[in-house]
Amino acid sequence: MMAWTLDYTQFEPQRERLREALCALGNGYFVTRGAAEEAQAGDHHYPGTYLAGGYNRVTTRIAGQEVENEDLVNLPNWLCLTFCVDEGEWFSPLTVEWLDWRQSLDLQDGVLRRELRFRDRQGRETTLLARRLVHMGKPHLAAIEWQLRADNWSGRIRVCSALDGRVSNDGVARYRTLASHHLVMPVTEALEADTIRLGVETSQSGLRVVEAARTRVFVGATPLEVERKTIREERYIADELTLELTSGQTVTVEKVVALFSSRDRAIADPALAAHDALEGAGRFAELLTTHVQAWAWLWRRCDVRLEDGHRTQMILRLHIFHLLQTVSPHSVELDVGVPARGLHGEAYRGHVFWDELFIFPFLNFRIPEITRALLRYRYRRLDEARRMAAVAGYRGAMYPWQSGSSGREESQKLHLNPNSGRWIADNSALQRHVSSAVAYNVWRYYEVTGDREFLAYYGAEMLLEIARFWASAAHWNPQRERYDITGVMGPDEFHDRYPDAASPGLDNNTYTNMMAAWVLKRAIEVRDVIGAERRQELGEALSLTEREIAQWEEISSRLFVAFHADGIPSQFEGYEQLKEFDWEGYRHRYGDIQRLDRLLEAEGDSVNRYKASKQADVLMLFYLFSTEELGELFAQLGYPFAGELLPRTIAYYQQRTSDGSTLSRVVSSWVLARLDRPRSLALLKDALESDITDVQGGTTAEGIHLGAMAGTVDLVQRGQTGLEIRGGCLRLNPSLPRRLRGLHLRLRFRGHWLELAISSSGMTLEAAEGWEGPGQVMAGNQVHDFMAGQCLTFHYRGPDRGWHLGTPPVPDNSDNVDHPDPAA
Repeated sequence: MMAWTLDYTQFEPQRERLREALCALGNGYFVTRGAAEEAQAGDHHYPGTYLAGGYNRVTTRIAGQEVENEDLVNLPNWLCLTFCVDEGEWFSPLTVEWLDWRQSLDLQDGVLRRELRFRDRQGRETTLLARRLVHMGKPHLAAIEWQLRADNWSGRIRVCSALDGRVSNDGVARYRTLASHHLVMPVTEALEADTIRLGVETSQSGLRVVEAARTRVFVGATPLEVERKTIREERYIADELTLELTSGQTVTVEKVVALFSSRDRAIADPALAAHDALEGAGRFAELLTTHVQAWAWLWRRCDVRLEDGHRTQMILRLHIFHLLQTVSPHSVELDVGVPARGLHGEAYRGHVFWDELFIFPFLNFRIPEITRALLRYRYRRLDEARRMAAVAGYRGAMYPWQSGSSGREESQKLHLNPNSGRWIADNSALQRHVSSAVAYNVWRYYEVTGDREFLAYYGAEMLLEIARFWASAAHWNPQRERYDITGVMGPDEFHDRYPDAASPGLDNNTYTNMMAAWVLKRAIEVRDVIGAERRQELGEALSLTEREIAQWEEISSRLFVAFHADGIPSQFEGYEQLKEFDWEGYRHRYGDIQRLDRLLEAEGDSVNRYKASKQADVLMLFYLFSTEELGELFAQLGYPFAGELLPRTIAYYQQRTSDGSTLSRVVSSWVLARLDRPRSLALLKDALESDITDVQGGTTAEGIHLGAMAGTVDLVQRGQTGLEIRGGCLRLNPSLPRRLRGLHLRLRFRGHWLELAISSSGMTLEAAEGWEGPGQVMAGNQVHDFMAGQCLTFHYRGPDRGWHLGTPPVPDNSDNVDHPDPAA
């Protein structure tokens, strides 16, 4: 079970918030952090429950400005469960002597377990075994089971089971000067003898949320009659149970909770729905059985099995686990996006960025129905993207860098530098490239699924309107006879203006321009894919003319890309004139320089003056596109492209990147596979460890980095297998690390499941459940026929000869095969 559990064996208060994020439980509808039931929010603990799409806006006055922020709201704490002996103090992990402390997150079953043995100040020794679940099959239900044993004492105990609405959004220290209270109109009710209910409403969005809790006590399978008292305070209701416990006796306390909102479908009222759900819920063991079954179904689709992977295997499963808790099959029925920090905390205010680029590849090949639903979140906000483009003086659709409930731009106008204590301008809304990410995700989803219906009725309209935006953003430069795109920010995020410039924005960011050219080309192509009738309908609906399409064709081949004198693509026009940065000196001075922008601002300097990037910018192109695709894109723009350009470009920017984003390590690991395999593997390891060891020093406690988590899985799923789609054909070109003996996974392509197994010297591909996809597959650069029920076996014959059909003539026991670059 080691590869299926995240285990802790020591109570460390200073690390509890990190563990609460990593041990969060959820089901795509809501997520609850892994705080102990008895814990209260404070320096060491932060219980938090977050509903997918549960946003609210509040206003704060900062630096003379009214600043409105939209937050993913922290909902009432349903975990509250504690006890005391006689009239003593309530159980707290901070006031007892620990005799044994173990916590385990079971990734296979989706259960958080604690095994505790402690001695209180009176010398009483107690054992507590706790289990918790947030039901993956029944998205409105969660449950806690306590087995409480008096080891060396007898006495009267009180158990307090509560719903606590006295919560705020207080999980991120740098946000604490901003308004954080979102819940109003609390209603508390005691229902049946064992059930309480709490309802609240968000102050601006009017979202009504109701939680109901049923608490019962058992000795074995027998219900135990207990004294009960209801305690009510403002925004709080508790059921206090009193019972006798004798030395050596164990009692079981079960708390089952239902959570509903006013936006749920097929309900008359969330309060009534919560009540009815509890009435139909069985005991903890019954809920556990169906919950485990739901997770088993998911793991059958989504597991990535490594041979001799050890810790890597466990972390990969942890990352898949949190991805599926944030977006699950339940997301298909919801109007939600993918928050960059999951539903695990309040960092980035629960907003949706461009992290879908790193998340969707995994979902596309496993549960593409989720991708489809998440793309429809973007489609529903297409009108808002059109409005934003128009306000900014453009045509078409311009998606926001940060999105929430409505699709408006949620990026902050000011942000706090904790190093200097100053509020500074936030220009990140100039990252227009997020619109290209939306278009890219639409096209890649279509390539994997062949879902023409989605493309025709949702995806194509987004592609066309994003292309129209880029065409309107491009301006003809007669001196160079090229089109420019000016006043933007690239993915780097450090650079938001030229040194000493009065206004923000950069010109001709290479990533932005090349993605715009790619989008324009795909928009032209999509008109042929969707068929004549739908092409005509969209043309009429969007007033799209052949003249406009011709203009797109011209712009897509004439956008300007800046190059350094040695031929390396420049991050943006003028980048080459910036100063080189003293990396060695600053590492010696500060140690951790990931957030170089904050360090320099605190010194009165600006990162805009230097060749220093937070994360991959130009290199993002090498992450998103294969070498073949990049060659086509450069040729489309009329620029030369040689193989030697890749290693030189990668080396140049790697030396000038601080890796201040967890995503940066994912991208760097991917692209360095073409240049420096040992360094690539080291960065993959760093990326795997980024959240579990909190490499950024406190950020994971505020919410996991979901894009980086999904990106590490994709590094294995696509990076190590060389998986890509070429001309509608599935291509595999594996390249396993030397220390990894084997890889097993299932892939869903064009509606059918494929079984893939790879070793250091061989590969098998099987369509055991039927196959109606393309009649051919590629192994390396060789094309092979592939039919339903067929199992193809390939062996690797070296870098010059590649992958060949058939078993190897001589068994190869080496695990040191230097396989080809999967993206070559």
